[in-house]
Amino acid sequence: MDEKRFEVIYKQGNGFGAYFRILRDRETGVEYLFMGEGYGAGLTPLLDASGRPVVSSYTGHGGEDVKY
Repeated sequence: MDEKRFEVIYKQGNGFGAYFRILRDRETGVEYLFMGEGYGAGLTPLLDASGRPVVSSYTGHGGEDVKY
C-alpha cells in the first residue's frame, strides 16, 4: 500500500503545552481527535450531535502541509 491510511487534516498548537490534531481515516472517512501534552496523549473519534462518528470526504493534503 503506497498511501498512508491516516492523514492529518487539522493542527492546533504552538509547540508549547497541549497540541491537537484531527486525523482522518482514508478508508472509512471517520475523523479522530488526537491531543497530546508532555508525556500524555489521547485519541477519540469525533461525534456529531446525535452521537454518531463524524465521517467526511475531505480530500485535501495531510501531514506537514496542514497549517497551524
